[in-house]
Amino acid sequence: MSVEGDREDVSNESVLNIAQAQTSRKGFCSVRHGLAFILFFCNIFLSAQQMNLGITMPAMVNHTALNASTEGPPTDSQDNWTETQKEPKPVARVYDWDPKIQGIILSALNYGSLLAPIPSGYVAGIFGAKYVVGAGLVISSVLTLLSPLAADTGPTLFIVLRVVQGIAQVMGSTGQYSIWVKWAPPMERSQLITIALSGTSLGAFTIFAVGGVLCQTIGWPYVFYIFGGLGCACSLLWFLLVYEDPVNHPFISTGEKEYIVASLAEQGSSPGWSVPIKAMITSLPLWAILVSSFSVYWRNYMSLTYTPTYMTSELHLNIRDSGLMTGLPFLVGFPCFILGGQLAGFLLSRKILRLNTIRKLFTVIGVLIPAGLQLSLHWVKSSQPTTLAFLFISPIFRILSEVGVLLNIVDIAPR
Repeated sequence: MSVEGDREDVSNESVLNIAQAQTSRKGFCSVRHGLAFILFFCNIFLSAQQMNLGITMPAMVNHTALNASTEGPPTDSQDNWTETQKEPKPVARVYDWDPKIQGIILSALNYGSLLAPIPSGYVAGIFGAKYVVGAGLVISSVLTLLSPLAADTGPTLFIVLRVVQGIAQVMGSTGQYSIWVKWAPPMERSQLITIALSGTSLGAFTIFAVGGVLCQTIGWPYVFYIFGGLGCACSLLWFLLVYEDPVNHPFISTGEKEYIVASLAEQGSSPGWSVPIKAMITSLPLWAILVSSFSVYWRNYMSLTYTPTYMTSELHLNIRDSGLMTGLPFLVGFPCFILGGQLAGFLLSRKILRLNTIRKLFTVIGVLIPAGLQLSLHWVKSSQPTTLAFLFISPIFRILSEVGVLLNIVDIAPR
């Protein structure tokens, strides 16, 4: 290596150390953390719009359709549990959708999101994650506002709307990973991404807790109107405040800008935006992520979608209480998500565990413990406190899987 090259390396290292020292004092007041908190609020509304049908469905169908699969009358213990609860009269229109139609409608969101992540991530890299995420949030919010009207026309149009909304949801959730390619220093990646993604947990708690009350008081359509309107307002803030990269941000400090650029330069980059299809197909780490992500998402969506109905039909809770009980674990999981990212960053920065070990450990804990608890529900259903405890604890451990396998995507392919 030449002398000039040595000087250049020393200069770059000096800039990085100075910039890192300057930005470390700013903590959560830095622009990159501000971006994480903006994404945090976007994820709150994306999550609420994604899960709103889980809490509104019991209120949208009549009592006969909702309980078509109930095996028999409640037991004595269930009578005692619900003796003070009365089924309220519907305050909005209800539909005669049988359990089969309900299942199709509940899963329609995932039809649109099945293949959408592949083009969404690629398009975000080419045209900019700001516009892909913003467009996803706008489309999802507008379709949420139109959901009651679509439901009135019949299940067919409602299903089509949910499919399109699933595509928009993926644009918002997948596209945001591309933002951190230009904004997250490698050592802070876990911290920043988990702050942003923790909004999904808070959004889940909010929709389940507030949605049940709205359904019983002013009617289920207002669940769609309120969270659709809030999503539209959030998307406006998104386009006004978010910039594609730190270089073009008008208000970022010079020290923070140099720190981010120097940190990302050290990890290197791949030239161009070609997609290495063959290398992806033959990549064992990629297949491991795909299989693990499928397992995590399948269990998550099944739990989120059907837990309120399970509590209403099996535990005989009313809509308000079932929504609150479904949402409480996510309120606890919200800080656990952030703390999980902090713990991962701590273990990595102190060199206690290798990054690969951290991702595997968090994934195993986040997958096996919730799976074991949910598999045990069949054998503890005679005890309502035990059933509720299992349903409460499961999502808390589930959070760790997102700090594991989902962040591993950015580890192996930051571009």
